[in-house]
Amino acid sequence: MASTRPFVVRRKWMTTPDVAAFELAPTDGAPIPAIQPGAHVEFVIERAGQPPLVRHYSLCNRPGESEHLVFGIKREPQSRGGSAWIHELGEGAQVRLGDVRNLFPLKPEARSHLLLAGGIGITPILAMAQALDAAGGNYELHYFVRGDDHVAFRERLADAQAKGRLHVHAGLDGSAVRALLEGLFDTRTDGAHAYCCGPGIFMDTVAEVSAKRWPEDRVHFERFQAAAPTASEGDAPFEVLAKRSGVRCQVGVGQTIIQALSAAGCEVMTSCEQGVCGTCLTQVLEGTPDHRDAYLSKAEREAGKQIMPCVSRSKTALLVLDL
Repeated sequence: MASTRPFVVRRKWMTTPDVAAFELAPTDGAPIPAIQPGAHVEFVIERAGQPPLVRHYSLCNRPGESEHLVFGIKREPQSRGGSAWIHELGEGAQVRLGDVRNLFPLKPEARSHLLLAGGIGITPILAMAQALDAAGGNYELHYFVRGDDHVAFRERLADAQAKGRLHVHAGLDGSAVRALLEGLFDTRTDGAHAYCCGPGIFMDTVAEVSAKRWPEDRVHFERFQAAAPTASEGDAPFEVLAKRSGVRCQVGVGQTIIQALSAAGCEVMTSCEQGVCGTCLTQVLEGTPDHRDAYLSKAEREAGKQIMPCVSRSKTALLVLDL
């Protein structure tokens, strides 16, 4: 993370029983950067006596909303320190934010857009819907929630609802969700691109349904988390060489590359530690990665030139990284 900026919580409200919405304004007087739909920002979470945590949260800004940043953040029951800390922030509290990044942009070549949100996955999808509304774009938004009281940002979804583009699906079971998705992907083939964000099981269902019906390069995902990596029968120790720093170490079974390098004195910036955010993306100079992330595309994995060292391993005895 190159730099951080101080922001103040200008407004906070509960948009669902477990999702807090925030407006954060910069305290340094400088303008905020231009924000494209799908972008996210790094939150730097300070902890007394401990290294700071870095967590990524999607922006919900509408076009022209340039005085503050808007977020919707769910308090996770099994929070690892991010959402619980942020939910305790009150109006007037200060927080440091890092870079604005966008790994989930709208595709300009798309003739229409199928927006799919599950639960808190509405946050980047909402930004897309607002941008498409402003530009007169062709889209449909399908929002899957546990119940009507879990529809976040109703006021910001009003335009989409008024235009008949918003479809809320509340309380569906897994088979009903699958059937609905199959219908959507069976009928939307007119140059459309699909964008999906939500819980892992929802994303996996979308990926499975769409893979049988649409080209891979027309379906885009923003993942908040991935399944925790587990050791397989084929796992074995291997060596890692951090070329630029000269650190060489062994990575044991059940140990991550990040952990092994850190123990040897080579620190690598991480955030999610689940292979979804891209913070620790590293170039591979020699060796063959054993990819276990949810970030790289199929083509990027097959090329073998990059690795997510927070979760992935090596198929070769030695892996040389550009660190």
